[in-house]
Amino acid sequence: MKIKSTQDERIAKMLFASVYPHYVAKVVKKGRTKEELHRVIQWLTGFDDVTLQQQIDEKVTFEIFFDQANLNSNATLITGVICGYRVEEIENQLTRKVRYLDKIVDELAKGKKIEKIMRRSE
Repeated sequence: MKIKSTQDERIAKMLFASVYPHYVAKVVKKGRTKEELHRVIQWLTGFDDVTLQQQIDEKVTFEIFFDQANLNSNATLITGVICGYRVEEIENQLTRKVRYLDKIVDELAKGKKIEKIMRRSE
């Protein structure tokens, strides 16, 4: 699915640190923990707690965040609709990665088991 390049540019320039508190609030409001959130973010990005905190402290953009990430090879198994778009049909690679993150945060907030969120190829 084609998303306008201006939206892709806006997403690339958005600060991870500005969105992160919303992720925390969303999952905590639904009875999940910040630690669970970190676990799924770490699965997706390869960041440990220290590196994740550095990304927040340094106020990196999503572009830098995902440039520095080691995206899990099973991330492509993340499918479905988020923000009105089918994740697997998003053409811009960075936007797709950001939507992968949005999708797993959404799944965590909806009560999905962490083992299911962290897809395994079988």
